[in-house]
Formats: sequence, C-alpha cells, structure tokens
Amino acid sequence: MKTIKIFPGILLSLAIAFVATFLESLLPIHVIGAAVIAMFIGMFLNYFLKNTTIFNSGIKFTSKRILKFAIILLGLSLNITTILNVGKMSLIVMIFTLLTCFGGGYFIGKALGLNWKMSNLISAGTGICGGSAIAAISGVIDAEDTDIAYAMSATFLFDMAMIILFPLMGQAIGMTDQAFGLWAGTAVNDTSSVVATGYAFSEGAGDFATMVKLTRTLTIIPTVVTFAFINLRLKRKQAVKSGANAAELKANFSIKKIFPWFILGFLLMSAVASVFAVPAEIVSTTKSISKFLMVAALAAIGLNTSFSSMKKEGIRPMIHGFIISALVVIVAFVVEFAMGLI
Repeated sequence: MKTIKIFPGILLSLAIAFVATFLESLLPIHVIGAAVIAMFIGMFLNYFLKNTTIFNSGIKFTSKRILKFAIILLGLSLNITTILNVGKMSLIVMIFTLLTCFGGGYFIGKALGLNWKMSNLISAGTGICGGSAIAAISGVIDAEDTDIAYAMSATFLFDMAMIILFPLMGQAIGMTDQAFGLWAGTAVNDTSSVVATGYAFSEGAGDFATMVKLTRTLTIIPTVVTFAFINLRLKRKQAVKSGANAAELKANFSIKKIFPWFILGFLLMSAVASVFAVPAEIVSTTKSISKFLMVAALAAIGLNTSFSSMKKEGIRPMIHGFIISALVVIVAFVVEFAMGLI
C-alpha cells in the first residue's frame, strides 16, 4: 500500500520532465535547460495542487531518492583518467574559482542576510556544475525546496547572459581555442551552458571546455562529503544546546547515519568508466537517463515550492548569484592571464 502511494507523484514528476525536455528541444540554442523549465512548471502547478495530498509521497520520493540515483548514474559519464589529464591545466584555475565561490560566497551571503544553506547552494551551483551540484549538496544539508529553487534560478539567469556574452568577449580579447575553453569551462555554471558557450566560439574551444567542465564535476565528491560533516556538526551543536544526552547524540547524529552513501555509488560508476572500455552507446544512454531523472527530480522540487514562499527572500539571492558569478568570471580570467595562457 505504501509503494502504491508514491506512484501518482512520480508519474506527475516524470510527465513534467517529458514536457520540459520537449520544450528544451524546441529552442534553437541552449538558453534555458530542461531542469529549470521543469522546476518552474512544477512551481506553477503547485498553486493548483497545494491542497492535494495524493501526490505528496511520490513528489518526496522523486526529489530525494530518484535524485540520488540520477547522480549515481552520472558517474558513468566521467572517465577519471581522461579528465585528470585535462585537469592538470585547469586545476589551478579551479582552486581559485572554488575559493572565490565558497569563501566570497560566505561573506556575501552573510552581508545579504541569507541562510547558510541557500548561500552555499548558490556558491556550489556557480563553482561546480549548476543543477547537479545544487541537487547533490541539497540532499546532505537538508535544504528547503525554496533554497534549491532560488539557487537554480540564480545560476540559470547568469548562464543565459554568459552564453551570449562569453564568445563575444573571447573574440574581442583574441583568445585561443584552448584559453577560451578553459575560461568557459571554469566560469560558466551548468554543463549544457558550458557546451553551448564553448562551441559558440569554436569546435576546439567547445571540446576543451567540455572536458574542463567534467573535471569540475568531480569536485562534487569532496564538496558533498564536506557539507555532510558540516551539517552533522551543526545538528550536534543544536542538539547539545537542547539538552540531548550522549546516547541520543550517538543514535541520531552518527557519521554512519549522515555519510552521503550515494557518492560512493557515483565514485564506483566513475571507476567502472575509467577501468573498463564501456561502449559509448551505453555511456550516452546512461547519461541521458541520468539527466532526465534529474529533470524529474527538479520538477518534484518545483511542485513542492510556491512562488509566494520565494517572494519572502526577495531579490537578495539573485544579487548573491550575480556577484559570485561575476567574481568567478574575473578570477578565472586573471588566473589564466597570470599563467600566460592569455
């Protein structure tokens, strides 16, 4: 009986994902991804379904369990050996951009009065890989759906601008394919936006930008683990303040309980792709399934988020996203210049 209850919500999320994927395919260039489209469709439907309980269990299952399964499948598209070869060049740039995102993001979030979860989700989306990073980290810090929606919105708005502006700036500066690919791969947020931006400059830049972006995606692993432990520490601290005893702390806040086990699945899939010659067709199919399930998960998050709840934070999260994204673009360019690549 419990299993049957989750089907309506799952089917609704999958239906929205189908519609969002179709709408994305109609766009002549990638301006807005299916995940963002699905999230906004879900938020629109939330207004009509907020008093309906039949979908609740399935929506929760899709936004939590199916999302983690999608992230595990994503690992098969990441050949660690190949990515690390490109990573040798991009590592220094990525270190500086990640420090900018999480270091600068912390202070900017504080100044704007944002809660730490929303602030770090925006930073993760900007510094790592857009929706995938936001989705992965939200699962280990118990983020509200509103926080996720804001983080997705903040990163996608900047991506829309960068797809148009980046190639124009690169051509005006006279960047090489490799320099532009490294710049786009480390500074543009979402993977599909990086691909669109890179190939808008040249085929060589697109190929290199894609590999750099996949290298960034690997930083999901240490970032998710780090935030899982930060969240555990904060929970323990709060429990101690509430008067919990040692036995209760051990039962409710143990490392075994809080560790993001789905990241081990992600690593295992990456290891398989790195050690074995997995056929390209299987990798492509798995990646497509992963992307589609992630779109469904974002649809579920949208279904659980109302526009009215997002109004409470106002424009502050968008300002946070814009400042961090702009800083990353500048820092990535300066580091490349210092390395003599520009």
